[in-house]
Amino acid sequence: MKLHPVYRITVFVPPAHVEALKRGILGVDALQAGGYSHGMWESSPGHEQFRAEAGTQAAQGVVGELVREPSVRLEFWLPRDPERLQRVLEQGIAAHHPWRSPAVFVDSCEFAAP
Repeated sequence: MKLHPVYRITVFVPPAHVEALKRGILGVDALQAGGYSHGMWESSPGHEQFRAEAGTQAAQGVVGELVREPSVRLEFWLPRDPERLQRVLEQGIAAHHPWRSPAVFVDSCEFAAP
């Protein structure tokens, strides 16, 4: 096995929006690598909680109210290419996620493959 430098992208999304977000991401990048494409992982059920603070234009909830909502953890990886990552973040995730500030995490790591 060889280690390949990759970005692991994790995004949390309400269950009703998972398929639309996946289509948006895959419309920008087929996530091709190692003879495969469209590779993603979903983990659920899960929950997110947050409280909108004064001055926030929350997509959900009321300022000062604690909100707890179902959430799906969607993960995928890309070869470590900053331009490709930026396209996926802007055109794939931000453009198709229902929240103004989606919870997105990007880790630089290595993927073990032949």
